[in-house]
Amino acid sequence: MPGIIKERLFTPGPTPLLMEAQARTLTAANVHHRTEAFRKIMSETLSLLKYYYDTPNDVLIFASSGTGAMEGSVSNLLSPGERMLVGTAGKFGERWFGIAEAYGIEAVKVESPYGRPVNIEAMKQKLASEGPYRAVFIQATETSTAVMNDVRALGEAVKNYPETALVVDGITGLGTSDLRVNEWGLDILIGGSQKAVMIPPGLAFVSVSEKAWGLIAKSRLPHFYFDFSKERKNQAKGETAYTPATTLVIGLHAALEYIRKIGRENLIANAALLAEAARAAAQALGLKLFAESSPANAATAVCAPAGMDSGAIVKELRTRFGAVIANGQGSMKGQIFRLAHLGYYDMPDLFAFFAALEVSLLKLGHKVELGSSVRAAQDVYLRHAG
Repeated sequence: MPGIIKERLFTPGPTPLLMEAQARTLTAANVHHRTEAFRKIMSETLSLLKYYYDTPNDVLIFASSGTGAMEGSVSNLLSPGERMLVGTAGKFGERWFGIAEAYGIEAVKVESPYGRPVNIEAMKQKLASEGPYRAVFIQATETSTAVMNDVRALGEAVKNYPETALVVDGITGLGTSDLRVNEWGLDILIGGSQKAVMIPPGLAFVSVSEKAWGLIAKSRLPHFYFDFSKERKNQAKGETAYTPATTLVIGLHAALEYIRKIGRENLIANAALLAEAARAAAQALGLKLFAESSPANAATAVCAPAGMDSGAIVKELRTRFGAVIANGQGSMKGQIFRLAHLGYYDMPDLFAFFAALEVSLLKLGHKVELGSSVRAAQDVYLRHAG
């Protein structure tokens, strides 16, 4: 075994960090949040977030994980006695039910099996026949299964209900897929810092439509820290209601400047290319893709070879090559492994990963033609890049 093994993240979060953002963060420890210097950075960052989201809507920042913003979207929209409709097809979709239970809100479920997208027609039927619902909740990308949901179709349906907001968890969807906030009627869209924006965990983002602000004004659920209206007033002045994660905001500013420089559409195209190449590479090894339809750009979920625990693949890659990937979650643990395409990734990273995967599978007893998956990924690259 070689003496040097460099650890590389291929997980759906945290993701590899942008070097410019790391450097900016390290030099920002002494910036105070109640100064004009920070207010300027905060205001510019919020403006850059609107570019990243491609929306003129308000975009708020919270010092939390994405789950904090998920909770905030429930507590800011709902009132006691009101109901919410949830489309779920994996572990992160199921999280909405835990949040609803904590607030005593009835959550009506439309559930699809793991590996398939949420049935949007079934959600439309629930809206038409079993309403009213104050809000509808869904994931743009269900990261636990690497499936993309049709939020466009759902948004078009929810537009017909003026007293119902559509809330989309775009934590891994933002920066990896086309999400048209205003055109599709995405009233609240949630993001997170440890994903496509390439900085460490600790920040959540929330875009809020005018329709959603009207419904928020009617909400009667309790909330204190995750008070969207309070933050809207403060962040309009370049401040936050409570102490912000100043270094992360400064790192986010650098990352968003980089995204604006390369172009939001090119960031999305990069994830799409990596995902297409990964799917082709996995299939070249005789491996089955877990997402039966509508595979996501943010990550690829791959079934382990018959009789092999996916945890063994995760362990072999990390021990032998320092390559960190994600096992399956919940009932899928031991059955699938997940490779991410969001964060500071490029095609050479993907080529290297599949070369390492080939060796790892070979060592675990799976028959592999060395170079086959790398060749498949290269073919996809050449088909798009010329």
